[in-house]
Amino acid sequence: MEFRFDKTTRETNLLFRPMAKEKKIKDEEASNQAKSKKTATKKKTVRKKVVRKKKIARKKIAKKKTPSFAEEELDDVKNDSTEDKLEYVPLKSTRAPEPEPEPEPEPEPEPEPEPGPPPPEEIDLAEFQNRSMVELYELGSSLGLRVGGMRSKHDIVFEILCHWGKRGTKIRAHGFLETAKDGYGFLRVPSFSFAKHADDVYIGSNFIKEYDLRIGNLVTVIARAPTGRERFLSTKEVIEIEGILAEDWESPTIFENLTAISPRERIILEPSDGLSVSPRVVDLIAPLGKGQRGVIVAPPRGGKTILLKEIAKSIVDNHKEVELLILLLDERPEEVTDFEESVPGAQVYSSTFDESPDRHVSVAELIAERAKRVTEMGKDAVILMDSLTRLARGYNGLISTGGRGRGRRGQGNSKGRTGSGGLDTRALPKARKIFSIARNAEEGGSLTMLATALIDTGSRADEIIFEEFKGSGNMEIQLDRELLERRIYPAINIPKSGTRKDELLYHPDEFKRIGMLRRQLAQRPGGEAMEVLIDHIQNSASNAELLLTGLR
Repeated sequence: MEFRFDKTTRETNLLFRPMAKEKKIKDEEASNQAKSKKTATKKKTVRKKVVRKKKIARKKIAKKKTPSFAEEELDDVKNDSTEDKLEYVPLKSTRAPEPEPEPEPEPEPEPEPEPGPPPPEEIDLAEFQNRSMVELYELGSSLGLRVGGMRSKHDIVFEILCHWGKRGTKIRAHGFLETAKDGYGFLRVPSFSFAKHADDVYIGSNFIKEYDLRIGNLVTVIARAPTGRERFLSTKEVIEIEGILAEDWESPTIFENLTAISPRERIILEPSDGLSVSPRVVDLIAPLGKGQRGVIVAPPRGGKTILLKEIAKSIVDNHKEVELLILLLDERPEEVTDFEESVPGAQVYSSTFDESPDRHVSVAELIAERAKRVTEMGKDAVILMDSLTRLARGYNGLISTGGRGRGRRGQGNSKGRTGSGGLDTRALPKARKIFSIARNAEEGGSLTMLATALIDTGSRADEIIFEEFKGSGNMEIQLDRELLERRIYPAINIPKSGTRKDELLYHPDEFKRIGMLRRQLAQRPGGEAMEVLIDHIQNSASNAELLLTGLR
């Protein structure tokens, strides 16, 4: 039979195609329902088995238990009353119910005592900073603080103060104010040469604006422990400023607005016993006045440090009213220790040669600002600096490495011009600015600076630095290498040393005799003149006696 595909066959296929799909769907639904019924039947069978096992287990447990008298009586009544359908009613007690006892209040747990000594009412930050590491370790351990891994004394002090500060203890602190560009500041501790430490006290810009505080002001505050994201002890209240109560404080005239005049009052260096030769020579050859700006010019190993040390001793002994600030820059650590031991009672601020130029400059600038604040108060301040050469080198190193926000430290991004000797042209003006602050104020107060400068070092930079400051001072003491080789000390070159307008520092009669003495010394060669003067000083009790008797 021959099959032919025509239009009718095609329409028939199109008609039955959806019907075939519907049948397929129904078959699938039927198979799914059958499967679900089988699954449900299996689950029911499993549940029945589980229930049956539980009933058997309960019966076994009930047989093992011995029924009480009440349960046996209840079972008998139930068995006898199956026909009569009687119900068991338990007897009601006629006894009044006893009142339930009130629950006793639970005792409050006693607070556990904190480890270590109780927190004091008030503590002084400086007192803790002067303690030894052993004492701080013992105290921190007794308070339950983790101080074992702390290597710095200031970190331990900070943890102890925070522990007690959070428990209501007042923290009393004082220091010199150092401000930042954003207006806030920190109190730097003088005994650590203003170095930055963890226990420095933060002082907000609101206090600085309220009391018109300036860099170098001596401020006493009450501090509190840090809270939240704070990292430092913060000022809670300002107590004193420059020894004056905060409520009585009035900001003095700015230092730059004071009228500068020539020195008119002499700083007498001659010791009371008259035994030290160097200060007596300085009094006769180059007197030092209040407001003087002097330079001690010396070759290497010329005795400048020894001369500076003896001058410092004389100022401490003879002028208690003067605030003496000794500044040692880029110095050897052993020299700093020797200076502190040789001049007891003096404030020695230092930065050693292993520190960065930024550190040398910051110490020098803070000392200069501190001396300004003393002068503004109408008092006398004296700065003995060793040395101007190292200060200029510090500024040069700071500028060349791009320090203090000028760039990343260690990468030279200086845009200044490098002059002779490798000095940046901007370094010397900055050092000269610090040296130029010395002056005698007409309104009262004075700022005296006596600094050393190196020559004959073989460095072109040192020669340029000396020439830069040579004409800036009004007093100069020059040490002679030839006298040093002949073991004559102090090796002062008399013709090249002197003070401008020294007639203002002497009594008229004394000034006449000083002139006669210098004329006599000028007739002798330099080395012989110094030897003769030293010999007469050693054979006289005082400079007054020497001037009256003259040279023999």
